Amino acid sequence: MTQQLTPPPISERAIKRVYIETFGCQMNKADSEHMLGLLDEIGYCQTAELKSADLMILNTCAIREGAEDKVYSYLGHWKRVKAANPGSLIAVGGCVAQDAGETLTQRDRGVDIVFGTHNLHRLPELVLQAQRTGRPVVEIFQELPEELPELPVIRQNSTSAWVNVIYGCDYNCTYCIVPYVRGREKSREAQVIMKEVHELEQSGYKEITFLGQNVTAYGHDLNPAVHLGNLLELAGDVVGIKRLRFMTGHPRDLQDAIIDAVARTEIACEHFHIPIQAGNDRTLRRMARGYNVDYYRKVVERIRKRIPDASITSDLIVGFPGETQDEFMQTVSLVEEIGFDMCVTAAYSPRNHTPASNWEHQVTEEEKYERLRFLNSVVAEVSHRFNKKYLGKKVEVLVEGKSERNPERISGRTRTNKIVNFEGGEELIGQLVDVYVQTANPWALRGTMAGDHLVVQDSQHAYPGANEGS
Repeated sequence: MTQQLTPPPISERAIKRVYIETFGCQMNKADSEHMLGLLDEIGYCQTAELKSADLMILNTCAIREGAEDKVYSYLGHWKRVKAANPGSLIAVGGCVAQDAGETLTQRDRGVDIVFGTHNLHRLPELVLQAQRTGRPVVEIFQELPEELPELPVIRQNSTSAWVNVIYGCDYNCTYCIVPYVRGREKSREAQVIMKEVHELEQSGYKEITFLGQNVTAYGHDLNPAVHLGNLLELAGDVVGIKRLRFMTGHPRDLQDAIIDAVARTEIACEHFHIPIQAGNDRTLRRMARGYNVDYYRKVVERIRKRIPDASITSDLIVGFPGETQDEFMQTVSLVEEIGFDMCVTAAYSPRNHTPASNWEHQVTEEEKYERLRFLNSVVAEVSHRFNKKYLGKKVEVLVEGKSERNPERISGRTRTNKIVNFEGGEELIGQLVDVYVQTANPWALRGTMAGDHLVVQDSQHAYPGANEGS
């Protein structure tokens, strides 16, 4: 049995500093916020300076091949930092830790703590144990606790907040390691979620995003069963919250009741991220996605019939084992047919514990990246076409922060999740403002606040990132 360790009273503790490096998805980012909240209870405050940290945490992602190599690359540098800061600790958490477990400490003697995705709530105990014993501590749970613990949180954004509503995934896609490292689906009770939403309202948050590896499956495992639409409508009655989002879901679970709830709920944003992964039926069947292309088309049709102005984004994988050039081109054609506002694209990456990693007819790396390059060019062209529809229009923007590329500009998002950059001061951060769109590129819009001089033009330039407009 694991020994329960009690931290000394706050008055007897020296404040320590923790540095967290987060890889991967929004779920990992939310987990890092909970790590900060948990560690705050034993006297750790966040630092942005690695060299000043008493505790360094890698929150890892295993979705791509080479993820573990990336971890060891970071650890090589961190060990040198640790050597210059006697008494400091290195911890590895997240999906790579859940998969690799004790091998992380065996391969790299500089690692003091390894914890997985299912025992995040145990982090303070593990840190205190490592401090007390001076020996590596490894603890991996194979399943989430029967009763999901409610975790403290220190949020990294004062405007928008992540709210986990469901953990894990019950699908077994042949390329995906998520069910192995995140476990099966487990929903939080609606009343517990709503308590968190009300707390966020009281703290002044304007926007909430409901998170899950498969958020559209929310509630099927509760008694009585509910669905994501019920949760959206409950949150829609919280006066101070101005925007409500959710991601990421599975097409099979996006039932009409959820679409209808988005349409009925005033604060629910008109944006659906629905990963299709491939535009060919044989590939989808071999991926074990559980639907065909025509089924996906009908999901999109239902959304656009109910919410004509909704933006639809997706995920796409190229170079899946056995994918032919013709099958790949069907994916390209589907991007043009559906008219996605944006797609997250990736070359297939073999992962341990997944069936497809051992299949024959693996596509060469050269071919995968040539296909990815071509697909990205089509995605950008289609996105640009959709973004140009905003030219000259007034859009409501929730200001998120200063532009990283131009300090004279600030940046935010529309309800349809379009990035908008415009000139303004930091006092606007966290505010909803009206912006007239002047220029558009594939990744972002640029405009002028309502009331300022307006000149509309189109940007034909291609920009390398999505954080800055034209």
